[in-house]
Amino acid sequence: MVREAARSARASVWLDGKARRGGRSGQPSGLDRERITSVSVRLLDAEGLAKFSMRRLAGELNVTAMSLYWYVDTKDDLLELALDAVYGELRLPDPEADGEDWRDELRSLATEYRVLLVRHPWLSPLAGRYLNIGPNSRAFSRRVQQVIRRSGLPARGVTGAISAVFQFVYGYGTIQGHFADRVADAGMSADDYFRTVMSAVSEAPQTADVVEEAKDIMAARGGDTVEEMLDRDFAFALDLLVAGIEAMVARG
Repeated sequence: MVREAARSARASVWLDGKARRGGRSGQPSGLDRERITSVSVRLLDAEGLAKFSMRRLAGELNVTAMSLYWYVDTKDDLLELALDAVYGELRLPDPEADGEDWRDELRSLATEYRVLLVRHPWLSPLAGRYLNIGPNSRAFSRRVQQVIRRSGLPARGVTGAISAVFQFVYGYGTIQGHFADRVADAGMSADDYFRTVMSAVSEAPQTADVVEEAKDIMAARGGDTVEEMLDRDFAFALDLLVAGIEAMVARG
């Protein structure tokens, strides 16, 4: 049992040199790991994590499923590669740029991560499943750490601040991604879907009182569209977290 747990804790395509393997001798022509990973991301975006399989990927590439195993040992290895590939879409602030306020950089990083989670809804479950130690993920984590350090927090508070901000973003982006999926399944615009749902819960006896009690909050929320409401809530919550970091720095 202990040995199995140790293997599980160490299991990653980025360990033991597996990620550097470009294929084995005698591998099928016309394939490479970059292409396989790119098509995997496209399939995951289009069909979701539950429908993804090596057989489905092979069909998309017009090869046999066994051909893929010249490039990866397991489906998990391929999903880890896809996960890190999308982290490469993040636009990271230039660490050499002078005069950039850490608050602005933190907001930029948080916003980038939220957009990534919504763009790729399959990212959030995989980020919780794997070690996230690929090169793109490491670059993102390193930049986040550098920005938080510049806030003036003592070293003992850095990981807590990172958790406060980016676990919030992770949750917000994940829920927003689920909402986008529901909207797509309903074949409606986000605004039409929101109005339909709010009308239904306002009229239902078991939920009408909750909606009535929250009318002033919803009115004060601001924004004419669902996108504007989500953006305003996110920005306000992020400002609260930045203010919290500032308060902790002042406390010393």
